[in-house]
Amino acid sequence: MFIEFKNGSTWQLMGSDKYDALVGSPPIGLTFSEYALSNPSAWGFLRPIMLENGGWAIFNSTPRGKNHFKKMIDFAEHSEDWFSQRLTVDQTKIFTNEQLLNELKELQSEHGDSYGKAIWLQEYYVSFEAALPGAIWAEALTKVTVENRVRDIPYDDEFPVFTAWDLGRDDDTAIWFYQVIANEIRVIDYYANNFKEIPFYAQILRDKAYNYGLHWLPHDAKPKKLGMGGKSILQQFLAEDVGNFALVPSLSVEDGIQAANATLPKCYFDHKCEDGVEHLKSYRRTYDEVKKIFSTTPVHDEHSHAADAFRYLSLTWRQSKAQAPSLTQNQKFHQGNITNMNFGAMKKQHFSNKRAERYDAQ
Repeated sequence: MFIEFKNGSTWQLMGSDKYDALVGSPPIGLTFSEYALSNPSAWGFLRPIMLENGGWAIFNSTPRGKNHFKKMIDFAEHSEDWFSQRLTVDQTKIFTNEQLLNELKELQSEHGDSYGKAIWLQEYYVSFEAALPGAIWAEALTKVTVENRVRDIPYDDEFPVFTAWDLGRDDDTAIWFYQVIANEIRVIDYYANNFKEIPFYAQILRDKAYNYGLHWLPHDAKPKKLGMGGKSILQQFLAEDVGNFALVPSLSVEDGIQAANATLPKCYFDHKCEDGVEHLKSYRRTYDEVKKIFSTTPVHDEHSHAADAFRYLSLTWRQSKAQAPSLTQNQKFHQGNITNMNFGAMKKQHFSNKRAERYDAQ
């Protein structure tokens, strides 16, 4: 792992998780292999050394979703100080068309059509849109993208906004804001921040000025403490007078994952939720190289908070729907949600309603 040359230069292999071992040393050049899987803190700590030495750094990688590598590529492509290049198999000519098609077929047979193709595009066509291997909601989120369900989703003030929370103490608190209208779950907003106390998040709710229904907190918010005063999180929120709060049922992580798989096909996300959606795409299991299976427990990282909050949304939206007002026939007509009703039946219902209005007026 270490070579010293006759001229005194050295060459060394290290993991990005051991970057602190290089702090204080004077490397003149660094190469990060598979940077998308590396710890981005390594470059943050080592770049001052490169700047002082007039050194260089190279980053190569296959995409792994829209993470720190994607941000670096986006920056490099618009900077005169960086060289950036994306090469697909069409440019490199390493594989034949037959090999590529066989790869696609095998991946789709292992992972399903949508997810299999997503991995194929990621590995061979530099796709940052593809899902990560082991991504828990890969198939459902691929369909969200393909079906253009991340778009402008306006807030409808005739319907309440519900929130689903994951509460962090030393890490992020994540909040999804959603409305249930007819059979659609319209996720209109997403917010995340860390190291804040309850009054801060209560003010976020006030500033957004939505007409709120229930705020759904994790089931452990009742005994859990966050901040000062010795009160539970639930008690602190109730004291802020920002609406009604309820606790998510205590179910396993796997139950929540399955609920989210069933919920995602009903969801439409506003553009304000794009960061949250990217976190959902990166929520994943690790692969056990010995057992040749993915772990049953999801990885706990920066993506977990958005994912946990979305699991809570998935476990509670039906109860939220029970609180939401029903659509009138006119609203159903304008929103394209008329079901099991032809024009004649709708006309009959309209005149029946008018007769009832005249009767009430008398």
